[in-house]
Amino acid sequence: MIPRKTVAPEEIRRQLSICREILTSVNASAAHPLAMVDTYGCQQNEADSEKLRGYLAEMGYGFTQDEYEADIIVINTCAVREHAEMRVLGNVGALNHTKKAKPSQIIAVCGCMVQQEHMTEKIKKSYPIVDLVFGPHELWRFPELLQEVMLKHKRLFATEKSDGAVTEGIPLRRDGHVKAWLSIMYGCNNYCTYCIVPYVRGRERSRLPEAIVAEARELVEAGYKDITLLGQNVNSYGKNLSSGTDFADLIRMINDIPGDFLIRFMTSHPKDATEKLFRTMAECEKCAHQLHLPVQSGNDRVLKAMNRRYTAEKYLSVAALARRYMPDLVLTTDIIVGFPGETDEEFEDTLKLCEEVRFDAMFTFIYSKRVGTPAASMPDPFTREEKQRHFDRLTEVSNRISGEKHAEYIGTVQRVLVDGETGKDPYNLSARTNGGRLVHLKGDPSLIGRFCNVRITAGNTWALYGEL
Repeated sequence: MIPRKTVAPEEIRRQLSICREILTSVNASAAHPLAMVDTYGCQQNEADSEKLRGYLAEMGYGFTQDEYEADIIVINTCAVREHAEMRVLGNVGALNHTKKAKPSQIIAVCGCMVQQEHMTEKIKKSYPIVDLVFGPHELWRFPELLQEVMLKHKRLFATEKSDGAVTEGIPLRRDGHVKAWLSIMYGCNNYCTYCIVPYVRGRERSRLPEAIVAEARELVEAGYKDITLLGQNVNSYGKNLSSGTDFADLIRMINDIPGDFLIRFMTSHPKDATEKLFRTMAECEKCAHQLHLPVQSGNDRVLKAMNRRYTAEKYLSVAALARRYMPDLVLTTDIIVGFPGETDEEFEDTLKLCEEVRFDAMFTFIYSKRVGTPAASMPDPFTREEKQRHFDRLTEVSNRISGEKHAEYIGTVQRVLVDGETGKDPYNLSARTNGGRLVHLKGDPSLIGRFCNVRITAGNTWALYGEL
């Protein structure tokens, strides 16, 4: 068992004290400073941005989505695919205009992208407008880093390599009042050969179950109805704890909290998805019958080269077991097309698996080389055009199956959680089924945050349509 590292509570108290010092200077200036937090990537990044906004609120900052209005801009980045990095760098470069208009503006870039040494060097040399750069492991001391930039007026880079630590007590400022992210663990031990996450997020480390349950209870009491438990591999939860609590146990503990709410989670690794988990999901009435179970490929040689540690046959048996416990399960997946060396025949195995499993939705990607991962040095004789053809075929299969699955809902009555407005008529409200399927419906905005019964009247590849 790898020891669980923690940040001492007094360190967080020191950060909050720095927030108060900044607040004092803000109040003394009689200004009303604004901050903008721009987030890229996964739900864990969204949860991290809630902490950044929490700290900024403690410092007295209001919030804006206008980069010209902002006194502080924080860009929270993703490193999973090259496209996300290029988008970030393009948007950072565009901030030259805002910095010229407001020279006192502080620009910070944080998150997974900058935990890569080559990306930090790129920002250091090519983006002089950036004042502060820090990786995921340094987020807990954001107030300290920001104050140093404010006082010394010098660029600051904090991206030291680390396996990370668990931190409690950072203030949060969440978006919305219906759905909430709840991080239960951080990091990853799996080291899939294509993935940069273990190198930038560190090793797996779990929060204590009592801290998670306490936060879940606070969310329910505050009126949140849809709580998503987050981790790179939630099925590994608890492996570095002495309590013996595993992920299925944690779901039961949260399910026991009084109230009408849904428990969701992501992401699960197939090699760790157990019968105990599926039984727990079936028996806990608040746990959504929704499972995101990335398969990545349907070919055994490719899966081995990816270091996924299961076969296609094993994946099929896990999916079948989950559906035996939950016949109404909504099953989604991730698939990488064009992994180095993937042949036409090996890609056909992926199509075959998709036809057999019939996923409700597939999130499909063309392989993106990540510097520092084993896959980046693997021979890859196939062209981008060949990979694109495979990707297009997979997308066609995904869209067809999703459309067929959605057609099966027509005429049924579904219990949905109304979670927002679409801004479009006539279906002005958006909602989600227990299984997370998007539903558009007509109704008064006062329904937002409530569970309703909806008759499904139509559907397409992307969404369902219904009436109260």
